[in-house]
Amino acid sequence: MRTAARWPLRRIITVSVAAVALFSVAAILVGGIALTTLAESRERVVRRIDPALLQSLRLEAALVDQETGVRGYALGAHESLLRPFIGGQQSQRDAVGQLEGLVTDLPAAETALGQVTERAARWRSEYADPTVEEVDTTGRPVASDTNQGQVIFDTVRAALNRLQDSLIREREVAADALESSAATLNVVCILIAVGFVLIVVTLGITLRYAALRPVSRLAEEVRVVAGGDIHHVVEQSGPKEVRELGADVNRMRERIVQELAALQDAHAVLDARTQDLERSNQELEQFAYVASHDLQEPLRKVASFCQLLERRYAGKLDERADQYIGFAVDGAKRMQILINDLLAFSRVGRMVREPVVVSCNAVVDQAIANVATAIEQSEATIEAGELPEVRAEVPLLTTVFQNLISNALKFRGEDPPHVTVSANREGEFWEFAVADNGIGIDAEYAERIFVIFQRLHNKADYPGTGIGLAMCRKIVEYHGGTIWLDTSVRKGSRFCFTLPALPDPEPVPDESPDESADEEVSAGEGARAAENTKPPKEEDTTDG
Repeated sequence: MRTAARWPLRRIITVSVAAVALFSVAAILVGGIALTTLAESRERVVRRIDPALLQSLRLEAALVDQETGVRGYALGAHESLLRPFIGGQQSQRDAVGQLEGLVTDLPAAETALGQVTERAARWRSEYADPTVEEVDTTGRPVASDTNQGQVIFDTVRAALNRLQDSLIREREVAADALESSAATLNVVCILIAVGFVLIVVTLGITLRYAALRPVSRLAEEVRVVAGGDIHHVVEQSGPKEVRELGADVNRMRERIVQELAALQDAHAVLDARTQDLERSNQELEQFAYVASHDLQEPLRKVASFCQLLERRYAGKLDERADQYIGFAVDGAKRMQILINDLLAFSRVGRMVREPVVVSCNAVVDQAIANVATAIEQSEATIEAGELPEVRAEVPLLTTVFQNLISNALKFRGEDPPHVTVSANREGEFWEFAVADNGIGIDAEYAERIFVIFQRLHNKADYPGTGIGLAMCRKIVEYHGGTIWLDTSVRKGSRFCFTLPALPDPEPVPDESPDESADEEVSAGEGARAAENTKPPKEEDTTDG
């Protein structure tokens, strides 16, 4: 056992498999021989000797029928009395034909069958045929020498008895052989079972001491290291492969110690840089908010004075002066829109309101109302299917639908815009889709359009700031969803986004009248709170 414990696992497994294979082959050979012997013995009894005995009885019955038929025909001279004789001859021929094929390897039975055939032929030629011929000639009963016929037929009976006795003896011998083969097969099966048990037990003990125990010890050592004691040295014992594995674990442990030290240093640097980035982001967001907010007042003055100049001096100066004033007024307006969009973009996630359960149909209706003027001017049709309820900040969700619908109205084709809003349940999320029949978007720009200030068209053709879709992405991701462009659409564009679905309601037991009244009061307060929620004003913050 100790020698086997020092063997490599490959050798242990090879020896074990070879031992099992050799024993299996030997067991199959011995068992096959025993089973073949049993089958041959059974075949001899069932397929040869027993059918031969049966045919010998048929042969005896056929000969007796012939003897009875001849005797009756001689006494009665009636043709019907001769039928057993005629039928017995056919039965005799059939039985003899069967017996000749069954007793080919039974010498005693084969000799006795020949004697039966020979003496039956003598009985017919010396007694039966002459008697039948005499009755046929005279047409009346004859007084035949029955003693002579009986003497000859007794020799036939004696030959039949010898045939049956030989078959009975052969059957007894075959039955003994069958019983012996069955006993031998039982012994072989028992020996094979015992051998397999011994081999399995031996292999189990060998594998346990030579392989499993060293592997278990190594596993315990590794668990100590995995538990956090990375400075624990793993003991190396057992087969060669287990020792090599232990050495590999030690090398890996040492490398982990080194990498852990480096990782701790990197984490310290990363934490410091993360804090710097968070502080920088906060300062940038605050700067963007303050800058946008503080820029509004001077920009408002610039826009006001530019508009004042336009109204007062329009047509009084030369054409180029009017053009310059128009450029200034248009630039001031676009700057105001851009600043408002930047303010709205920076407020997403900063100006946090309590999310409420809201009907998306109501949100879409509000978004449609916000862009009612653009819908009327473009002669657009908006269709919204049955939409679910979700938990969200109502103004932000309204902005998402409003921006997507505004884009559909802005980037329209030759036909009047047609926009559809739908939703489908996908697992734990609702998937919303806003589709239109506009000019569409190439698939290569599916990601670019969601980046802030990224535009695909000239401002002169399609005005906008390039913030609308970026704001949609920020709002949807703030609510725990995702937004994307469906690139499989061939005509128009189709924007999809997901929002978490509300959990399925749990069954509630019957409530008391007081509790129902409390719920009615709460529902009334919720309705008043919803009425006080102000939707966002119509702004052109979109761009495809």
